[in-house]
Amino acid sequence: MKKYILVGIWLLGPFYMQADFPFGKSELKGVMRKVADWQLEHPHPAPEHDDLNWPQAALYIGMFDWAELAEQEDQDDTYLNWLVRMGRRNGWQPDKRFYHADDIAVSQLFIDLYRKYKDEAMLIPTLARADWIVRHPSWGPFQLKEGDLKTLERWTWCDALFMAPPVYAKLYRVTGDKKYIRFMNREYKATYDYLFDQQENLFYRDWRYFDKREANGRKVFWGRGNGWVLGGLVEILKELPAGDKNRPFYEELYTRLATRVAGLQQADGFWHASLLDPASYPSPETSCTTFIVYALAYGVNEGLLDRMLYLPIVQNGWKALLSAVDPDGKLGYVQQIGADPKKVTRDMTEVYGVGAFLMAGCELYRMAD
Repeated sequence: MKKYILVGIWLLGPFYMQADFPFGKSELKGVMRKVADWQLEHPHPAPEHDDLNWPQAALYIGMFDWAELAEQEDQDDTYLNWLVRMGRRNGWQPDKRFYHADDIAVSQLFIDLYRKYKDEAMLIPTLARADWIVRHPSWGPFQLKEGDLKTLERWTWCDALFMAPPVYAKLYRVTGDKKYIRFMNREYKATYDYLFDQQENLFYRDWRYFDKREANGRKVFWGRGNGWVLGGLVEILKELPAGDKNRPFYEELYTRLATRVAGLQQADGFWHASLLDPASYPSPETSCTTFIVYALAYGVNEGLLDRMLYLPIVQNGWKALLSAVDPDGKLGYVQQIGADPKKVTRDMTEVYGVGAFLMAGCELYRMAD
């Protein structure tokens, strides 16, 4: 594997020399439970968030991680039961649009629940959707255009790399059928070739940002957009064993992107809405920070990232995230649904931010061992 130099660590000084882990298991479980409970008590109303759409899917992915932890450590099946009830009332179906990456994201949860309970009803609708797409792939254009649904049939925006590819990686792992990994590899690499900036080592949100610039003249790289990609890479790497021939590309990309993003952490521990112009968006932004902390913590836990260098970055990010949790468990400073950097305020929250917070918390819980 290539080695990448972590640019920017020296800016934060002696803090980065510490490698102790200051968070206890009880503390981590307590804040995750508080955040999860607040979200269950404050569901987003339909039609903005119906059960099967992508914001909810991101919530479910994190909620499943937390639910398994709560069951294993505290014999608490509250959260698993909540997830199963949602799946049952929707017949375990993905969302409506066949090709759209957002509409198969919920299948990540359904596959995980199938693996836990071995109930084929949880898996069959996802298999049917994925099989149809693999047999009838779209060859639509990569220039995403508002109102042109054909441009949404492939993974033409970087968020899609969190939504859809892990579904195919999970199906490959569950079934052993190589058609899923072949499809995922082809489509993922097409998106990578189109949206990854080889000089900046970051992903554009979509082609419309190729020539845009921030107020400071830098290119526009959206914090949460790159967080989506990193989170999706983690979900893929979890499914591909160390010796799998498909793994090196994703591990190399993960290391390259994680190294670049780690060096863009701000002194307050957060990553901001604009990665290269944080001064124009000075407020904390927790949805990008949660995904990045999750991804970096996974890398430390798995030995993909140097513990001495990256553990302090993870810890500083988690401390920042804790400062964004209200006493009642509401997670604030979550940029609203969008496609580029926007202003953020403390009262803003969203379910995908909560999902990523729970993913990050569970990885830190692993560190506490």
